[in-house]
Amino acid sequence: MSAHLQDMGDRLVVWNGNAAKKGALTPEFYQTLHDALERAQDPRVRAIILTSEGNFFCAGGDLNVLIERRKLSEDGRRGKVDELHDLVRAMRACPVPIVAAVEGGAAGAGLSLALACDLIVASQEARFTAAYVKAGLVPDAGLTTSLSRLLPRALAMEMCLIGRPIMAIRFAELGAVNRLTAVGQAFEQAMNYVDTMCAGPRGAQRAIRQLVSAAYETPEADQLDAERDAMAHAAGGHEAAEGIAAFLEKRKPDYSA
Repeated sequence: MSAHLQDMGDRLVVWNGNAAKKGALTPEFYQTLHDALERAQDPRVRAIILTSEGNFFCAGGDLNVLIERRKLSEDGRRGKVDELHDLVRAMRACPVPIVAAVEGGAAGAGLSLALACDLIVASQEARFTAAYVKAGLVPDAGLTTSLSRLLPRALAMEMCLIGRPIMAIRFAELGAVNRLTAVGQAFEQAMNYVDTMCAGPRGAQRAIRQLVSAAYETPEADQLDAERDAMAHAAGGHEAAEGIAAFLEKRKPDYSA
C-alpha cells in the first residue's frame, strides 16, 4: 500500500507508504491526501498530519514515471502537473492546519508538499532539497512561491539552481521548520504539537489559518477588512467568552464545549 489515511477523530494522519522508493509520489498518495482534505471539512477535525512510513518523508516524483510522461504531448504533460497543483491548491484551501512530520528528508515535489503545509516538525538530520535541476527539470507545486516567502533570495536561488541540500537545523534557523526532533521522533512530536492545537479554540484557529494564508496575496486594505470581520464575529462567540473569562480568572480555558 503506497498510502493510507488514519482517522483519529480530531486529527487525520496521511501516511506515505512508498518506503521502497523513499516516499516517491503515487496516484494513491494523491487520492489519499485529497480524501483527508475533504474530510477536514468536518468541524470535528482539528488538524491533518502528513508523514511517511519509511525513514524518508518524500523523494518527490518518480523519475521512471517522468520518463514515461516524455511520450505525452506538452499539453498532456501540463495536465499531469496540474494534478499535483490541484492537490497543492486543495492544501492551501484546507480549513485546518496541516503539519508535516519529516524524517530523512524532502526532495523535489516532496519539498514542495512539505512547504505547502502550515507547520513542519523535522528530524534534526533531515535534508531539504530542491532537486529538480539535477534531473534537468524545474520546480513545480508552488516551490518557487514557498521558497521566496521563506528564504533570502540568494539561498532560494542556490537551492533551485544548484540543488544543494539544506539541513533541517539551518531551515529551522531561517524559520522554515517549527520544531526539530531527534531522529525517529518527528511523528511523535507532530502529534504533541497537534495536542496543543486541539486544546485551543477551533473556530478562532480556523479563522486565523484563513487570515494568515490570505495575507500573502491580499492587499493590506482588504486584509484589514477581513481581520475586522473575523474579529467582530469572534468577539461575539462562546470561545471568546470562555477565553476572556479564563484570563481574568487566572485559569486554563476550556474550549471543549
